[in-house]
Amino acid sequence: MTKDSNVSDSGTALPGGAAVARGGPDAGRARRLVAVVVTCNRWPHLQRCLAALLASPPALLAAVVVVDNASSDGTAEWLAARAGAPCAEPSPTDPRLDVLRLAVNTGGAGGFAAGMAHALARHAPDWLVLLDDDARPAPGALAAFHTADLRGWDAVAAAVTHPDGRVCDMNRPTLNPFAHRRVFWATLLGGGRGAFHLGADAYARTQPLAVDGASFVGFFVSRAAVDRLGLPEARLFLYGDDAIYTLRLSQSGGRIGFFPGLRFVHDSQTLGAGDGRFRPLWKVYYYHRNLLILYRLAAGWLFWPVLGVVLPVWLLRVRAHEGARRMFLRLLARAVRDGIAGRTELRHAQVLALAGGAGRNPAMASQP
Repeated sequence: MTKDSNVSDSGTALPGGAAVARGGPDAGRARRLVAVVVTCNRWPHLQRCLAALLASPPALLAAVVVVDNASSDGTAEWLAARAGAPCAEPSPTDPRLDVLRLAVNTGGAGGFAAGMAHALARHAPDWLVLLDDDARPAPGALAAFHTADLRGWDAVAAAVTHPDGRVCDMNRPTLNPFAHRRVFWATLLGGGRGAFHLGADAYARTQPLAVDGASFVGFFVSRAAVDRLGLPEARLFLYGDDAIYTLRLSQSGGRIGFFPGLRFVHDSQTLGAGDGRFRPLWKVYYYHRNLLILYRLAAGWLFWPVLGVVLPVWLLRVRAHEGARRMFLRLLARAVRDGIAGRTELRHAQVLALAGGAGRNPAMASQP
C-alpha cells in the first residue's frame, strides 16, 4: 500500500480549496519549465490551449513545443503565423512558441517522444509538462508548480477536470493493483477500474499522494527522470503510451506524486457512439496490443491468468462490429500475438492494411 512521504505540513492555497505542498530550500528554487503539446487537426482546441499556457510569464514557462502531427486542417499555417513573433492578444503569439511539424502522423506516442526530445535538445528544461491540445492549465497552476516542494518527486500528476469541474475519468492517476495487496483484492472483488484509479477522497486531499501511473495531461516530469528512463515508446502510436511510460518510471524507482492542488482542464469528449464499436477499425489493433504490453508490465507472472480473463471479454466485442467482424478478429489476433511478444515494429501503414484500408486518414490519431 502506498504511503505519503516527503510532503510538507504546510501548503499554498489554490482555486477550488486544494493546496500544493511547499517548504524547504528547494521550494523557492527557479525551475526552467517547458511544455510539450501534441496536436493533430484540432486548431480551435489548440488555440485555447496555447492561450492558457502563454498567459504565464517566461519565468513560469520558458517555452512551448507544439508537435504538429501532420495536420491537414490549416493548423500548420495557423502556427506558422504565430511562432516566434512578439506577443499580441488575443492570439497566442509569442517567441516562446516552438513548432515541430512532423511529415507523417506518428500518433500521440510518437508526438510526445519527438516533442520531448526536441524540448530537451533545444530548451534545456529542468522539468517538462506534457498535455494534449484539448487540455490547458487552470489559472494559477503553473505558479503553484513553481512554489511546490518537489523534493523526493521525479514526476507530478495534476488533478484533471472537465470544464464544468467534474473529474476527468480518463486522466485519473492509478495504483498498480499487482503491487498493492489492498488494491488487488478490491479490484478482484468487483471494484474494477474504480479500485485502482484514484477516487474522490484523493482529489479532496491537501497533500501529495504517491501513485504508480498517470496520463500525459498535466504530467510534469523532471529532466533527470527522462535522462534515466529515456523517451516514451514512439511505436506504441496511441492508447496506453502514457500509462506504460509512467509505470516504467515508478517501477524503475522513480516517484510520481499526485498533487491535487495542481489543476488542469481537459475538454475531452466521450468517443464513439456508445455501442462498443471501434471507429475507425484500425484502432482495434493498438488498443488491445498496448493493453497487453501494459498488463504484462504491471502483472509480472500473473499476466497469464489475466490474459485468460480478458481474452474472452475481448472476443465478445466482435458482436458490435457487424459487417466488419472478420477484420475485427484479424486485427485482434495480430494485436494479441504482438502484445504477448511485446512487439511494436508493425508500421501504421501495415495496420491500415490489416483493417482493409479502413480509416486511411487517421485525422486524430494523437488521441484515443
